This record gives sequence, C-alpha cells and structure tokens, in this order.
Amino acid sequence: MPPRHLLIVNARNVTQPVFVIGAPHSGAEAVGRALKISPGFHLTIGQQPVLQAVYGFARRPSLHNGRGDAAAAVIRDAFAQGWQLNPTSCLDCTPQCRSAAGLKPSEVGPCVEQRGLSRYGDASPDLAYCAEALVHAFPDALIVQVVRDGRDTVAAMINDPMAMSWFRPSVVNIDTEFPNPFYGVEDESDRLTWPSLTNVGKCAMRWRGAIRLAARLRLALADNQLKTLRYEDVARDPRSAAAALTDFIGTKIAAPITPTTKRAKTEQNAWRRSLSYTQLAEVEKVAGEELRRLGYK
Repeated sequence: MPPRHLLIVNARNVTQPVFVIGAPHSGAEAVGRALKISPGFHLTIGQQPVLQAVYGFARRPSLHNGRGDAAAAVIRDAFAQGWQLNPTSCLDCTPQCRSAAGLKPSEVGPCVEQRGLSRYGDASPDLAYCAEALVHAFPDALIVQVVRDGRDTVAAMINDPMAMSWFRPSVVNIDTEFPNPFYGVEDESDRLTWPSLTNVGKCAMRWRGAIRLAARLRLALADNQLKTLRYEDVARDPRSAAAALTDFIGTKIAAPITPTTKRAKTEQNAWRRSLSYTQLAEVEKVAGEELRRLGYK
C-alpha cells in the first residue's frame, strides 16, 4: 500500500474520503446525493478541477502507469481545490452538485457548514475509470461502487448527449491509448471490433469496461474498504441501502432519493421499451457474459 499523505482542506485533515463510482447512468449520482445531504459530509459532483484530473487519467491511463506518485499528487491537489469552502465556492459548481445540495439557481452558498464538517467525498461522472489512480492517491479511501443492469444503462446513455459526445471520431483515442478502459477496449479484438459497433454497442462496451474494472477493484481491496450496491436494490428499498452505507462508512447516511417502488420497476425495465431486438442482440454480443455474471438474465 502506498504511503498515506496528509491532506488538509478547510483546516481539517481529510481521512477516509468516500468515492461513489459506477458506469455511466448506473445510479452512482443518486447514492452520492444521499451522502451530500448527510450530516457532516461535504461531497462534490463534477467540480471542474476534479473533472480535469479524472478525465486526464481515465482517458489516458498511461499517464498513471509508472508515474503513480506523481499522478496521486495531481489527483489529491484536484480534490483539495474541489473541496474548498468559501462564501462563493458554489457559484462555479455544476448544476448536478448544486441541485444535490438543494441550492436555488440564485443562491450563493456554500452548500455545507464548516462547523461539524468531518468527512469528504465525491461522486463525479466517470470516476470509475480512474479508480486505480484514485486509490493510489487516497490509500484509506472508502469506495462505494454501484452496479446496474447494463441494458438500462445503455438505454439511458444513448439518450444522453454528454455520454454520446465521447464517441465523436475526434474524441475517441483507442488507437493512441491502448488498452483503453474508458471505452472498454482491452485487447486487439476489441480494438478491431470497435469501428463496426453502433453507438449501442459502444455504450455496452463502456459499461462492460466499468464492470470489469469493478471486479478487479473487488479483488484488490478489502471488504472494509469497498462496498458494492445494486441500483435495483437501492431503488426498491432506499432505507436498507442507507443502513448498509451507514454501517460501511461509519456515520449516519440519508436514504438515497430514488423513484417510488412502482416507478423504480418501470425505470429498471426501460430497456424493454427503448431498445430494439437488434440493439439488444448487440448488447448481448458485447456484454452478455457480464450481464449473466451479475445475475441480469
């Protein structure tokens, strides 16, 4: 385990920060929102310095390979900036972060009181794709990973302009950065297959990549450092999810805000209405093994 570095933010020592990770549209943000409204927590979602570091290492894992300590320093510095609190610190926050804090559009902030602040965390998009570098930067970090039916995540991704923007030819870097976990491209077969995939297949490969990263993280970390939640269970019983998170993190966590049980069932089967048989066949071809391994029949 790398040595633990002292990080002071807002005159407080950062210990056991909590990071919520998962594939795009896996439900990680819903869990992050629960932490954000929990007493004593300052959790951020999509702070600019954090996103710059996340996408820098997620899209170019070679930056981390062989440069672990330097990469860790960059990541710690990014979070130190993102977690800073001052009278105007929330003005530049993302809409997701401000909404999670309950701030009105015209409200200045900050979103949390420094008095009683004891824990830090983050649930930024695509954090899962740089999890290895993240754990190297914060060896005592607690990781909450959220998994969800890959068919539902694909159905959500193809309707998300931000998620789809990563597939523009000018953005995809699987030839210059290989292997490329961000796109789920792990071997030469994946790289050769990529150009023939539709956007649905490419979304499925990204989901598959996040699931494989999660499996490797599960093997690398102890049970007291990694907690896996299934989004369907969180949506079905938020109180039980809150109890599990409270036990894992060691502080009282609010229940995740998810759709009602009836709506949750509909949301969990969105792929039945959104994906055609041809699209489902492509998802099965790309990620069927992972779907079955996770129990999604």
